[in-house]
Amino acid sequence: MKDQATAILDAAAALFAERGVNAVGMGEVARAAGCSRATLYRWFADRHELHRAFVHREARRIGALVAAETDSVTDAVLASVRHVRESPELLAWFGAADARTTAELAQSSEVVTALGLGAVGDELAARWLVRVIVSLLIVPGRDDAEERELVERFVVPGLVPR
Repeated sequence: MKDQATAILDAAAALFAERGVNAVGMGEVARAAGCSRATLYRWFADRHELHRAFVHREARRIGALVAAETDSVTDAVLASVRHVRESPELLAWFGAADARTTAELAQSSEVVTALGLGAVGDELAARWLVRVIVSLLIVPGRDDAEERELVERFVVPGLVPR
């Protein structure tokens, strides 16, 4: 059986996909998780902490997937974007109403470590790489080919020594 925190994050994920991140209240999460608000607040002090825990969990999950399937910066960026787009509960974070919340959380250390440092190994470069991934998710290219070209021409040269 899943622990209570995992059940709460899973319930929040379903609500995020359905309604958007900032439209979901703590009471709704508690009801969806089948627990009391008191139990929810024992695990997560406030909505910001719930959001942070969810984003960190998902960044670690996607970071592990990307690390297992890619061996280049270009492929790591594009795989990160693809995994988010394939997940409705993650894609919800990149709509107009929720992009600011996402941008703030994207620069936290766990996200940078999970997504950026695995690809480039330098913390400042990793922080920039996470910003690139967030940017592609908020403002996508016309198609996969254009996004690959953007990453190859403008991102990789700044990250990979000649």
